[in-house]
Amino acid sequence: MNVRFYNAKILQPDEEHMFRMTEGELWVQGNSVCYIGSNTVTCRHADTEHTDFGVRSVYNRTDTCGHADTESGLEKKQPIQWEREIDASGCVLMPGFKNAHTHTAMTFLRSYADDLPLQEWLNQQVFPKEAQLTQEDAYWLNILGIMEYLTSGITANFDMYFLPMASAMAARDTGFRTVQVSALNNFVSSPEQMEEEYYAITQMCDRTSYAAGIHAEYTTSLERMEGAAKVASRLHLPFYLHNSETKREVDECIHRWGKTPTALTESLGMYEYGGGGYHCIWMNEADMDLFASRGLSVVTNPASNLKLASGIAPVKSFVDRNINVGIGTDGPASNNCLDMFREIYLTACLAKIREMDAACLSAEEVLYMATAGGAKAMGLKECVSLAPGNKADLVMIDLHQPNMQPENNIVKNLVYSGSKQNVRMTMVNGRILYEDGSFYTGFEPEEVYAKANEIIARMV
Repeated sequence: MNVRFYNAKILQPDEEHMFRMTEGELWVQGNSVCYIGSNTVTCRHADTEHTDFGVRSVYNRTDTCGHADTESGLEKKQPIQWEREIDASGCVLMPGFKNAHTHTAMTFLRSYADDLPLQEWLNQQVFPKEAQLTQEDAYWLNILGIMEYLTSGITANFDMYFLPMASAMAARDTGFRTVQVSALNNFVSSPEQMEEEYYAITQMCDRTSYAAGIHAEYTTSLERMEGAAKVASRLHLPFYLHNSETKREVDECIHRWGKTPTALTESLGMYEYGGGGYHCIWMNEADMDLFASRGLSVVTNPASNLKLASGIAPVKSFVDRNINVGIGTDGPASNNCLDMFREIYLTACLAKIREMDAACLSAEEVLYMATAGGAKAMGLKECVSLAPGNKADLVMIDLHQPNMQPENNIVKNLVYSGSKQNVRMTMVNGRILYEDGSFYTGFEPEEVYAKANEIIARMV
């Protein structure tokens, strides 16, 4: 779509993990942002420059009729024909949240398996029910999760599940953006299947991509871990896994191998092309130093970690080491809410209580994690920031609500008092998928809800 937003406040993260505010217009042409700036123009010519955030257009000449700029040698351009022009008065446009760790198809277990320790929750409740899922089940359950993501301003997810083709097809068919990561373990998938999934998913559409991975050290044999590492090396893929989520996990890994999960996976050559870990709560100093030296990413999942009593991640230590941090909801069976506003609030506040220092982590740093940090962890280089040339993955936040007033500091309002009620619109790849309570994914909500209830009813 060609969409013109005007009278907007526009938040853009910078290289210092701060946010700069622009007031004016944001133009979307096709699937990309093509202009951010003044309200006073109808057509602009552009040169381009490359930055850490992608290709940025530098608009240095203005006219209103599309004539050639003979002084700069730029070719004649016609004004864009808008399909929609949206008055964004009282709203802020910002990069969409990147939900950097999910198990989306687990929507069928929301509020079904609760109030249990992690190992009992997995082995007695989750795994037996998951064994009954079909590809079609996973497809519909992913659509339900995607709908919830959109209401929270989430424009992409980093999904680990054992039916990745169904997950990717749901994203393709709804217009969502997803990065699938292998959930290989002793019970599902194989290194050979991982390679097949990579080719199938990366060729599915321009919004589906793939990363190598295993579920966790404690669910995967050494032989399978070695095989997965070889596939990642051959395909030049980043590698991810659940890492140091619980103290028990780390203690048992040391007992088995004499190494922490981080040291073991490093010794197997998993991080030759980058990657990182989910949760990373019980890392020691050497683990964190390895992540820093390797340029790996941590994805923290505060709500799930609290609900499963796994612990509080040392986020301040990650930031101090310049480790890239993303934020994820984890799955709807362990959270149970796919709400990034809750996650960013918990990320900020749990860091403060862990360090006993209210100033240890700023709102700007946390919002950066939820947007640019997640995009970097997921390898979505064109979705790191709102900038001309980058993908039009954005959210429009309504500031004209009591919880966002007064506007003393919009970033702090978003982190400490923002909520899903403020999400007016979510756009992915230049297409509006959610607006003012309505979904534009090609699926009727009532049909999706009925399918999800049928799936769990059949199992119970």
